[in-house]
Amino acid sequence: MTVVLQVSDTHFGTERPVAVVALQRLSAELRPDLLLVTGDITQRARPAQFARAKVVFDQLGVPAQLIIPGNHDIPLFNVFARAFHPYGRFAEVFGNALEGEYERDDLLVIAINTTRRYRHKHGEVSPEQIDRVAERLSRARPGQLRLVAVHQPVAVTTESDINNLLRGHERAVRRWAVAGVDAVIGGHIHLPYVLPLKQTWPDLPRAVSAIQAGTAVSHRLRGGISNSVNVIRTGPGAVVERWDLDEGTGRFRLVQSTPLDVER
Repeated sequence: MTVVLQVSDTHFGTERPVAVVALQRLSAELRPDLLLVTGDITQRARPAQFARAKVVFDQLGVPAQLIIPGNHDIPLFNVFARAFHPYGRFAEVFGNALEGEYERDDLLVIAINTTRRYRHKHGEVSPEQIDRVAERLSRARPGQLRLVAVHQPVAVTTESDINNLLRGHERAVRRWAVAGVDAVIGGHIHLPYVLPLKQTWPDLPRAVSAIQAGTAVSHRLRGGISNSVNVIRTGPGAVVERWDLDEGTGRFRLVQSTPLDVER
């Protein structure tokens, strides 16, 4: 079994110390194989915020990290930097790769950058990205859980979030479903949930889930939900676990376990 710890929307610069400590404790207890960070690492893409994020992520002690930027990780007020070096500060800390993948015998995670310097907060997946991810999914090994990580959601639960949907999401989901994806993982809206996408598109050729994470350590909470992270476990009984911060104990606790409908 491979264990993935999904951390999203940390918004360093607005972090809660109690949540940071709780996340360190959770990682030490679960000992995940992969730390998957699905964007909005910082609040305002400032060097000190990226540096703090790097320290905290490394302190989690996870053997592998897969980190993509969110819209908050591009400078907002520095127009020159946004236009000509939008990912410069991200790259100084996490390297030049804005996309990547992680592979084991039972897991394939493909992470892509869906932020754009010309968009304030909305994300976009390009035809080239859709094609490239589909081609890689088609080469997945038998028995691998196949996940694609983005920042903005491909499915939402409230009407107010429709405008936050990833631009190009329907075309991407349909193409990736044909190529064999099991779930699309995101963040951005600070609400944790798992949705079967056949509820939205009944004619999809296979079961595909949308997995959303809440905000891991920021005080920018939403919907009455405390800080929250996801844990994904592979295997014949693949599941997505939602862990919320218990304000009384200062520890993350398991509040929901959702089986993934994986077709082979």
